[in-house]
Amino acid sequence: MASITIRDLPDKTKELLRMRAAKAGVSLEAYVRHILQKASLANEFTSADIAQIAEKYFGPKHEVTLDLPKRGTKRQAVDFDA
Repeated sequence: MASITIRDLPDKTKELLRMRAAKAGVSLEAYVRHILQKASLANEFTSADIAQIAEKYFGPKHEVTLDLPKRGTKRQAVDFDA
């Protein structure tokens, strides 16, 4: 198997990855390996649907609801005949 070295990784990034790995119950190395394997298998030529992206980060699964303001016209219509 190949090895890889990542230089100049911010300390904060490493710490966040370490915390996520601990939460998942795996080592930092195993967690990062999983991320890299998943990214390498992703089909980069498929464009993401905006609805799929929104569902991934928002919605009932993540208990995130956005209160959207009511839409309406606040400006008067322009009269081009005047």
